[in-house]
Amino acid sequence: MRTEADIDATHDDAGSKPATPPAPGPPPPGLPAPGLYVVATPIGNLRDITLRALDTLRAATLIACEDTRVTRTLATAYGLSAPLMACHDHNEAAATERLLDAWRAGGVVALVSDAGMPLISDPGHRVVRAAIEAGCPVTVVPGASAPLAALALAGLPSDRFLFAGFLPARSPDRRRAIGELADVPATLIWFEAPHRLSESLDDLADLLGPRPAAMARELTKRFEEVRRGTLTELAAHYRAAERPRGEIVLLVGPPTAGGTIATPEAIDAALRAALADTGVKEAAAEVAARYGKPRREIYARALELKRARGET
Repeated sequence: MRTEADIDATHDDAGSKPATPPAPGPPPPGLPAPGLYVVATPIGNLRDITLRALDTLRAATLIACEDTRVTRTLATAYGLSAPLMACHDHNEAAATERLLDAWRAGGVVALVSDAGMPLISDPGHRVVRAAIEAGCPVTVVPGASAPLAALALAGLPSDRFLFAGFLPARSPDRRRAIGELADVPATLIWFEAPHRLSESLDDLADLLGPRPAAMARELTKRFEEVRRGTLTELAAHYRAAERPRGEIVLLVGPPTAGGTIATPEAIDAALRAALADTGVKEAAAEVAARYGKPRREIYARALELKRARGET
């Protein structure tokens, strides 16, 4: 099996203070104008923050963040003194009003997530929408992003890709989500939790066959690891291996990069097996995903098989 050893470079783990402060560089041309600033933060290594991000956060009158404890680590490392305010899925509506009030009072409001780019599988969409509707200027301060970092490392086609957030926790929902994207002619990217990695890889391998894939975890940290292989190989490895730790990104190559050989007999056999446990729509979606075939075509064949058995 093709594997990659753990990278044991001199990275700083999340939560550690940089060994030396970054070079200050030239002073900013001026203070940011009042508005909402969507600011990317490091995904692990605290030195992966841009000078512009630091300028913006130092000028902010209020910083909205997922977890104030996580952002306080960053604030302490870089001497940021702006007040921190929690803004997450459970309080986003109320937090949005406070943020807009701060902007109306002439404030510079920064929105950050625990790691990476806000809104990417993180809170913030409602804040940005409300700011736009209120006429508040919205500016992005780009930086680290786990999906893009993983894509750069995976060795998979990167000219077209689709990021689909977290895979569902339950296998039936997960298989349905995989099936919906099986025909997309692009590299697929998902986040996954360590305790679900093995089960998710089993479902991916079962539905998508031996496509080339990669598992990236702990990106930019000391124990960064990228493991490459086919889905079948990765599923077998993590079925037997100790559960990995840390943040995980799963990447799967497009269907043209490899797939299951689809003979009519194989498709019919798969449909009959699936129809024994589920309905026509679900069976067609699963089999279409497994063989990389159009769902409409497989759905029509599933109906034919049901009619042949005298079912409606």
